[in-house]
Amino acid sequence: METVGRSLTDAVRKLLRMPNVDEKAIKELVKDLQRTLLQADVNVELVLQLSRAVEDRSLKEKLPPGITRREHVVKVLYEEMTKFVGQDPAKVEVQPGVFRKLMLVGIQGTGKTTSSVKLARFFQKRGLRVGVVGADTHRPGALEQLKQLAATVEIPVYGEPGTKKPEDIAKHGLEHYRKEKTDLVIIDTAGRHRNERDLMDEMKRIASAVKPDEIVLAIDATIGQQAITQARAFHEATPVGSVLLTKMDGSAKGGGALSAVAGTGSKVKFIGTGERVEDLEQFVPTDFVGRLLGMGDLNALLEKVKEAEVQVPEAKVKQFMEGRFTLKDMYDQMENLRKMGPLRKVLQMIPGGVSLPEEQLGVAEEKMKAWRVIIQSMTKKELEEPRLVDSSRSKRIARGAGRPEREVRELVNQYFTMRKMMKQMKRRGPMMKGMPFMKK
Repeated sequence: METVGRSLTDAVRKLLRMPNVDEKAIKELVKDLQRTLLQADVNVELVLQLSRAVEDRSLKEKLPPGITRREHVVKVLYEEMTKFVGQDPAKVEVQPGVFRKLMLVGIQGTGKTTSSVKLARFFQKRGLRVGVVGADTHRPGALEQLKQLAATVEIPVYGEPGTKKPEDIAKHGLEHYRKEKTDLVIIDTAGRHRNERDLMDEMKRIASAVKPDEIVLAIDATIGQQAITQARAFHEATPVGSVLLTKMDGSAKGGGALSAVAGTGSKVKFIGTGERVEDLEQFVPTDFVGRLLGMGDLNALLEKVKEAEVQVPEAKVKQFMEGRFTLKDMYDQMENLRKMGPLRKVLQMIPGGVSLPEEQLGVAEEKMKAWRVIIQSMTKKELEEPRLVDSSRSKRIARGAGRPEREVRELVNQYFTMRKMMKQMKRRGPMMKGMPFMKK
């Protein structure tokens, strides 16, 4: 999906740079849109339907007062793509003090066991007491894998290695967690193929025994348009409440899976965005499309900041945005950024669609690691006033950090460049601030 986002962002930027947005420019945008979505394995008919809607509205609708033709076209693209992936976000109806049960189902190889722990971690971070039940009696080592993953984030797992009936394990697990006053229980079931009748019957038995508040279907995004077959098959066996799309970070077919699931009327509630236990996001269509189009996702960014427990005083933020900060402030911001996860994901959330090639991201990550060590080797006075860092001080700092002297000079130069850049950004104002659909 990263490639899709980059292509769509480039198409939008190209339109915004055009001196005159006429019919030719709109048709060119539509062609870019079609090419990108087809490469993402989205169904041809859906692509044509979406592109026709974008073209018709862009050419025929009367311009709303106060916005230009180019702004209107981007607004139309944003609105139509949001409809395309499901306009309203699925609600996450879990709250402290109310005992609820989620049952996770899916075919083999979707990353379902990992997703069970990701889901548990998602709710744990929101203040809920969460437990997981390992009811997969078919795959050797499934319970052990579940326990190892859950232990990394201190989430309890209930299992019965000698029990053959998964519905009994699930029932006993619920009784156990009810006594522990747990808010939410997630039941991990055995993977199955949609044509394996016995396993589908087993899924029905578990659902009948525990009466889950919601059944979550895990679907591998790499299968693309085939997702629609899975979604329908599971719906026929047991009513599915929502869908969790796994492996959305590395799939060229993520668009196909997303559109296929949306086409069944199922609600995509969560998307897996990486391999870590933390890499699960609630799927909010408006924010997701905004990110794809390079408009950023401020809500996701703020959520990441909250989860990282980054506390930044308002006065300090104002000083930083005005270019009035020290190297110590810069170090604090790098630490905050590091807590929020990989640099690539943080950049995707920033309005304006900050996007760097893979090799540049790698270099940036390495530089930040080196700069942290260098800053740790500086005195308080040098951190407050970087102009003091002359040749002799550079040598001392480099020796203390175990880094080349040129990296010390590079850090100091970058500090002054950043200050200058922040002052210029303050004068220019935020990108696309006049867009009506970006206003809250």
